[in-house]
Amino acid sequence: MKAQRFPSGLYGVTPEWDDTARLLRAVQQAAAGGMRALQLRRKDIPAAQRREQALALAPLCRELGVIFLINDHWELALEIGADGVHVGRDDAAVAQVRAQAPDLIIGASCYNDIQRGRDLLAAGADYIAFGAVFPSSTKPQAVRAPLELLTEARALTEEQAAPRPAVVAIGGITPANAPLLAQAGADAIAAVSGLFEAGDVAATAAAYAQPFLPKGRPRP
Repeated sequence: MKAQRFPSGLYGVTPEWDDTARLLRAVQQAAAGGMRALQLRRKDIPAAQRREQALALAPLCRELGVIFLINDHWELALEIGADGVHVGRDDAAVAQVRAQAPDLIIGASCYNDIQRGRDLLAAGADYIAFGAVFPSSTKPQAVRAPLELLTEARALTEEQAAPRPAVVAIGGITPANAPLLAQAGADAIAAVSGLFEAGDVAATAAAYAQPFLPKGRPRP
C-alpha cells in the first residue's frame, strides 16, 4: 500500500467554541484517544480571534504529534506554521494554494462530486473529502454522498503517485457507523460535535479511530 501524506484515522474538526482553554483541553483528550489530525474551522469569527486560536493550537498539535490544518485561510496557515489548509468550493483554488504554498498539506471538499475529486487530485490535493455521508447536525442542508462514492474515490487515489492522496469522509459519523466508512474505502473520518461534545472525549476518539488501526489492532 502506498504511503500517505495525510494520516489515516480520526480527523477532528473544531466546534464553534470561543473558549480557547476549553478547546485546548478537548484537543488534548482527543489526541490521547487517537485523533491524528485537527482542522480549525471557525467561519464566522473576527480574523484576530481566529488567529489567536490558531496560534494556541499550532504548538499544542505539534507537541501532540497531531497534523494541524486551518479551514480556508492558507495565508494564516503559513504565517503560524500550521501543517496544512482545507478548502471548499468557495475558497481559494487548490492549484493556487499549491503554487504559493508548496509545502502545505492541502485538503479539499468534494461534496458528492467525483469529477471534482479527479480535478482536485490533478491540481495537487493531498486529500479529497466527501460528505455528508450521513445526516449531519453541523450541516443539516449538506448534500449526501453515498458510500459507493468513497469506494470510487479510493480507486482514484490508488492511481496517483506516492504519497497517495487520502479519502476523507465527513458528516453524521459516529463510532457505530465509522466501520462502514473504513470498509467503503475512507482513509480518515472527520468529526465535529460527535467527538468534541462527547462526555468522554478520549474514549470517543478511541472508538472512532479503532476501525482504522492496522488489522483492527486495539489501542494500547
